[in-house]
Amino acid sequence: ASPRPGKRRKPMTRVLVVLGEGGHTRQMLQLLDQLGPQHEYHYLIAAEDRLSEGKIRLPGPVYRAGRPRSKVQGHTDSLPVAAWHTLRSLAQLLPILRQVRPQAVLANGPALAVPAALLGKCFGAAIIYVESASRVQQMSTSGRLVYPFADLFIVQWPALQAKHRKAIYAGRLL
Repeated sequence: ASPRPGKRRKPMTRVLVVLGEGGHTRQMLQLLDQLGPQHEYHYLIAAEDRLSEGKIRLPGPVYRAGRPRSKVQGHTDSLPVAAWHTLRSLAQLLPILRQVRPQAVLANGPALAVPAALLGKCFGAAIIYVESASRVQQMSTSGRLVYPFADLFIVQWPALQAKHRKAIYAGRLL
C-alpha cells in the first residue's frame, strides 16, 4: 500500500554501527534493539573479530577493517606501529565510507571507532558516541579521541558527565 497523498514516508537514516568484541558488541546491540528497525544499519567490525557478526539481530551489510591498535592485553603498540595500523585502518575504511555514505556513525568504544568517526565526520556524518557503561570515572581512550568532534557524546554515569561539559548523561542505556 502506498502512503496517502500529502503524507511522505520519512526516509531511513543510514547508520554505520561500529561493533567491538565482547561487551562493546553486546552493549551496542542492546542499544540498537531500543532504536529499532526504522534505520538502515551498516555494520563495521574489526577484521579479526569472528564473533560479533553472528550476534547481529537487525539486518544490514557488514564491513571489515583492521584495528588501529593491537588487542593484546597489557601490550601497547609503539608510536610507529600504532601510526602504521591507524593509517592502514583509514585506508581500508575510506572505500567503505565512500560506499555507505552514512548519515550517522554510532560507536561505543572499540579502537576502530576512532578512524571510522574521523572519516565519517569528513563525509558529513553525525558522530554519535556512547561511552561504555563500564566507564564510571574516566573516558576510554577511544572516547577521549572522539569527544572533541562528536556531535552527540553520551555517558552513562553522572560522575563522568560532571567532568566533561559536552557530554550528555543519559542514565544506564546499555
